[in-house]
Amino acid sequence: SIRKNVEVDVPVVGDCRQALEGILEICRAKMADTDWSGMHADWLQTVHEWKANHPLAYNKNGHIKPQQVIETMYSITKGDAIIATEVGQNQMWAAQFYTFTKPRTLLTSGGLGTMGYGFPAAIGAQFAFPDKLVINVAGDGSIQMNIQELATVVQNKIPVKVVILNNGHLGMVRQWQELIYENRFSQTTTERGPDFVKLADANGLKGRRVTTVEELEAAIQEALEEQKKGLGYVVDCTIEETELVRPMVNGGTPVTDFLLD
Repeated sequence: SIRKNVEVDVPVVGDCRQALEGILEICRAKMADTDWSGMHADWLQTVHEWKANHPLAYNKNGHIKPQQVIETMYSITKGDAIIATEVGQNQMWAAQFYTFTKPRTLLTSGGLGTMGYGFPAAIGAQFAFPDKLVINVAGDGSIQMNIQELATVVQNKIPVKVVILNNGHLGMVRQWQELIYENRFSQTTTERGPDFVKLADANGLKGRRVTTVEELEAAIQEALEEQKKGLGYVVDCTIEETELVRPMVNGGTPVTDFLLD
């Protein structure tokens, strides 16, 4: 898809294999003549200063906040995991609050909006790296796009962990309706969503529902214990339903024009 979302300077249309081989040849030639060690050093220093002086934050009020779920995951795994995400608020929170320190450890569809991407991506990553911990961060909407693949996880003994940030809504769309469309909510509440713990059990997996902050760490730790047995696990976290992702960029506006409140 050429120029759908981003202006393209050099569009490449052709056979995928031939195009990638040609691009790789050009990249290798360029890399051989480039000193990468100091490239962008000034910009990276500026970014690090911003992060130190203005870190991302959120208000804790006794309810499970999605940011807490992601931070707890990072604390327990110490960053040694491959994280896949679905699409929506879960995707943003995972990118913001899981402190990625290694390349190729975040699998996400970016701005393509492909709900259902995360679970199959996590399964693929687990096949490629059978000894690594792989976690799919999902929303209660996106996970339903490919939740039938729980059967694939069981049949193939794939120890993927699924952590669902369950706010009972199609969260990102609801957020837009709240902030941009003056609380005119339409078709974004999933009041009769499935019982994900029962779905896990129906497919032969263990699962656990988390409804309080005090349960959170133990639940994620329990999920990771199943890794030693080579088994998957589903953690269904009931998070605060009105929590919003910040910052947010309005449609049709530049990234320098964003909402913080």
